Amino acid sequence: MKTNLNEEWKKDRIASAHRGENPMIIAEMRSGFAAIGDTQFLPGYCVLLPSKAFSSLEELDFKQRSEYLLDMSLIGEAILKVCHPRRVNYSIYGNTDAYLHAHVFPRYSWEPEERIPYPVWQYSGDKWRNSEYQYSDKKHGKIKALLSAKIYELMEKAY
Repeated sequence: MKTNLNEEWKKDRIASAHRGENPMIIAEMRSGFAAIGDTQFLPGYCVLLPSKAFSSLEELDFKQRSEYLLDMSLIGEAILKVCHPRRVNYSIYGNTDAYLHAHVFPRYSWEPEERIPYPVWQYSGDKWRNSEYQYSDKKHGKIKALLSAKIYELMEKAY
């Protein structure tokens, strides 16, 4: 994986993944790319990027849809096995970034009780933007490597 010190890769995360310039990619999957999330206030948060910028899940044919949803579940299973959350939440929106991508969020028993019944998106902006939680190789490189290894192991069994 090429390292790119600036953040040009964020302008087109899918194209930069294909070029090997997206530093967040942890696995190339059948339907696209597993990426560790930019923020890690919930350790292990990942995103599934499709192989190309589809506007919605319904734009994929049935085989592609099946592959995408299977890949999403493999990321979730890897998070369960590596991070040991109490559960995993899956979200597909496309409201801010208007292309298909799936968020895979671990949910932990140590989260504040008032947050547990609500979607992750209702956490304060501080959790999303605070530099303390932003991905860094130094803080999160080990979990990224473990998730990558587990996803590849699960793909061997699934495909």
